[in-house]
Amino acid sequence: MRIVKVDEQSKNNILENLLQRSPSQYEEYAGRVNAILQDVRTKKDEAIFEYTKRFDGCESNKETIQVTEKEIEEAYATVDPSLLDVIRKAIVNIRDYHEKQKQYSWFDSTPEGTILGQKVTALESVGVYVPGGKAAYPSSVLMCVIPAQVAGVERIVMVTPPGKDGKVNPNTLVAAKEAGVTEVYKVGGAQAIGALAYGTESIKKVCKIVGPGNIYVALAKKAVFGYVSIDSIAGPSEILVLADETANPRFVAADLLSQAEHDELASAILVTTSKELAEQVSKEVEEFVKKLSRKEIIQKSLDNYGYILLAETMEEAIEVVNEIASEHLEIVTKDPFNTMTKIRNAGAIFLGSYSSEPLGDYFAGPNHVLPTNGTAKFFSPLSVDDYIKKSSIISYSREALEPIHKDIIKFATEEQLTAHANSIAVRFE
Repeated sequence: MRIVKVDEQSKNNILENLLQRSPSQYEEYAGRVNAILQDVRTKKDEAIFEYTKRFDGCESNKETIQVTEKEIEEAYATVDPSLLDVIRKAIVNIRDYHEKQKQYSWFDSTPEGTILGQKVTALESVGVYVPGGKAAYPSSVLMCVIPAQVAGVERIVMVTPPGKDGKVNPNTLVAAKEAGVTEVYKVGGAQAIGALAYGTESIKKVCKIVGPGNIYVALAKKAVFGYVSIDSIAGPSEILVLADETANPRFVAADLLSQAEHDELASAILVTTSKELAEQVSKEVEEFVKKLSRKEIIQKSLDNYGYILLAETMEEAIEVVNEIASEHLEIVTKDPFNTMTKIRNAGAIFLGSYSSEPLGDYFAGPNHVLPTNGTAKFFSPLSVDDYIKKSSIISYSREALEPIHKDIIKFATEEQLTAHANSIAVRFE
């Protein structure tokens, strides 16, 4: 891995390079995506079936588009029982963590006759997009579905592309059943997002769409925002490790590669104050890459978006970390908890030598659907909050309104909204 000394120029160059990975930089695909969405909006099921045949190489119709209970039973017969056991253990951890995020309605009243409050309501329906083929991740099914279930969403719809045999990855199906998905449809890509957003004869529209996907899925979600809500426009995966001389270079190298293997656009960065650690990590990375099964993908990721940044001080290192605002941040320093207090921007923060990033991907409980491409500066991980909405509650008696009604009339009159003012005034004629 290249070792770069931190200065203003190198920092700006790296940030510019990383931003090129954002889905917003791929607008040349937008025309194709919009054409697909328009087809789905006008032709509905017919368009879904046509695109499934074209892109996934399998026939689809009203009888086969929805996954049946029999297909789910067949998936259970196929899945490794030990994997099923792990899925169930992970579900317990994920549910326990997200239960603590639940919000409740509240009301405050005064003797003068005012009642103010907030009514929390679960969304009626949610669509979960799950990639198919080689990128089938049952862990993402759990992370998207369980918070929705905890929030109280009644209809949880999953869409995922079928294989050429017309079947869905069995691990994905079993995870969906265990997590509480209510409907599963065999459709992927931008056409699946269109179906969830607009509705078709076979797939009823939803209120919100969540879940990761390729550039077509990301741009489709961006395009349908407003017809439905979405979680985020996710970019490629990324990890940043903040370390000092106390870190284990072998551990750090392994953790960097855990994200570099996702795809060629993934980013893996070490920020350290130790030149010796930087050099050791670089050597360990080289040795690991030779042995790992996805070495071609890893090498391209490292060549394009992999860095070891050498900072003069920990304060300078932390400044860089906050500027990059990585999806995953590991802190491997002498006192990681103290270092963590100075971090403003990160999707998920892993503290200490034994809190490696895959722990969060699969098992610990916090959500692994995280803000990418610097959006951790203003976005949060997927949570129960994403599956609820809030309504303000306002109730005033005449006795409570009377002392302040002239203030409201004054405000409305100054804004030249005389009907607003009149709405209050008529109550005290």
